[in-house]
Amino acid sequence: MKVHVGAAASAEEASAIAEAMAEHFGVDIEVYAGDDADDPLATAEPPEIEYPLDDDLGPTDRERALRAEIDDILQGGPEKYKQRLPDQGKLFVRDRLDLWFGEAGTGGPGDADREGAADGVKFEDGKFAHFDGWHENSPDVDEYDEGNRLPADGLITGAAEFEGRDLHFMANDFTVKAGSMAGKGVEKFLRMQQRALKNGKPVLYLMDSSGGRIDQQTGFFANREGIGKYYYNHSMLSGRVPQICVLYGPCIAGAAYTPVFADFTVMVERMSAMAIASPRMVKMVTGEEIEMNDLGGPDVHAKYSGSADLVAEDERHARQLVADLMTYLPDKAGKKPPRSDTKPPTYSPEGIDELIPEAPNRPYDVHDLLDRICDAESVFELKSEYGKEIVTAFARIDGRPVGIVANQPTERSGAIFPDAAEKAAEFIWTCDAYEVPLLYLCDTPGFMAGSQVEKDAILEKGKKFIYATSSATVPQQTVVVRKAYGAGIYAMGGPAYEPESVIGLPSGEIGIMGPEAAINAVYANKLAAIDDPEERAEREDELREEYRRDIDIHRMASEVVIDEIVEPSRLREELVQRFDFYADIEKSVPDKKHGTIL
Repeated sequence: MKVHVGAAASAEEASAIAEAMAEHFGVDIEVYAGDDADDPLATAEPPEIEYPLDDDLGPTDRERALRAEIDDILQGGPEKYKQRLPDQGKLFVRDRLDLWFGEAGTGGPGDADREGAADGVKFEDGKFAHFDGWHENSPDVDEYDEGNRLPADGLITGAAEFEGRDLHFMANDFTVKAGSMAGKGVEKFLRMQQRALKNGKPVLYLMDSSGGRIDQQTGFFANREGIGKYYYNHSMLSGRVPQICVLYGPCIAGAAYTPVFADFTVMVERMSAMAIASPRMVKMVTGEEIEMNDLGGPDVHAKYSGSADLVAEDERHARQLVADLMTYLPDKAGKKPPRSDTKPPTYSPEGIDELIPEAPNRPYDVHDLLDRICDAESVFELKSEYGKEIVTAFARIDGRPVGIVANQPTERSGAIFPDAAEKAAEFIWTCDAYEVPLLYLCDTPGFMAGSQVEKDAILEKGKKFIYATSSATVPQQTVVVRKAYGAGIYAMGGPAYEPESVIGLPSGEIGIMGPEAAINAVYANKLAAIDDPEERAEREDELREEYRRDIDIHRMASEVVIDEIVEPSRLREELVQRFDFYADIEKSVPDKKHGTIL
């Protein structure tokens, strides 16, 4: 509590006031001399409560019995299943929570305290869920069966502090019937989601579940407040608060939907998998024999489905990835992402112009460009193995989080294929939901053509990319790095899409197509009519140069198609100024329920 007293008050007087008020109100007190003082003249904390020395009251047998029951619950499922976890490379769920929420994330097996709560766990809900179904102290249990232990109904939910931020969490206990879901656990899961909707704090899902308990499905499968409500709640939370899911096991059927509904999904090598059905069910339905890792392991979802945003080496690495990820995100929609101290880029911006080849089809790695634009060690790429023609990454420029959508010339010249278009659209959509400004780095020959990409839905996925760019209301900056051909400039935040700025480097070109394609399309017959090969080649060079002058960035600047041509060595400085200037710009979409394109 801040208290202002007269400017003439002495330090002794301010100290006396602070101590008296701290004792009376039971809160920290800061006393300022005068209304304009920046620093407190005195501070005080409330005194610790001292209980009477003759107070001989304490826990009774009733409390001691409760403690014993809690201790029993915290042991998890049958001991034989706990013993198998190390062979599977897994932590017991209570030790996993200590890894995530213990001091500095250094927890490990056996580090959780007596109450099973890591330092950062604020509280847990539903420890006693389904207690009457298995515990020997329940009047409903005639005979205790170690093999039928169901502590917390196999699902832990609560609130915790993670890297200085509050969040909701859930975690499956794989020792309880392979982390399967049943009635009471489902109810806990739903309550956690519904509370997150109300208070607007992020949600962390630590998934290790074999799916629903089939023998109990009438109690939770199709009910109004059953497992199907998970995905309704996921949908309501989507864009409201960040949802992050880490997979620790083979999550099958219903359990596999939580990771794909989450904003960000982390899989762990040699441990994670997710699929609509188990290998045994696949064989039964299709006759195909396949191992779980080949069906839905990290490689499948990182490279082919795009469902995995990140792949961790082990449990500790998964935690570190999430810790890094959250530094780019706000707690909820409508809040700005947290800024950090600025760092100079890894490499000097002076080298940008030399990095960009003059020939439009010569490759260079766009990561090298990012290392000269973004704060050092701040580029955090998502879906790096999926749709590799486009790089989607969070990064910082002058400490400000930005979302980067960059064509990658080392991958098929940066042409936009269906997977890359879909990846970019989803990333833009997510950045827009959480107030992360967007930076487009355009160097693409446009959307890929051909029979295979048509079958792969290039038009459908391409329109989603353009739609996401059109609908984003966060500040957007577009840089024409080199080639910006065809509809590629539309998807990549071109002038028609109302970014705050479109700036070009001197290597930039904007046109319906590149010089080679244009000459072939327009002049093929005229060139073919020239019999002399040398004359034909000379004329072809002339046409190429004429065309390149028409699409050159100087022509685009002269026609005010773009806002400015920037010296490459000043690109980072230019972006810093533009993102700062437009940080609070107000943008909106037409008043409607929602679009129909995604």
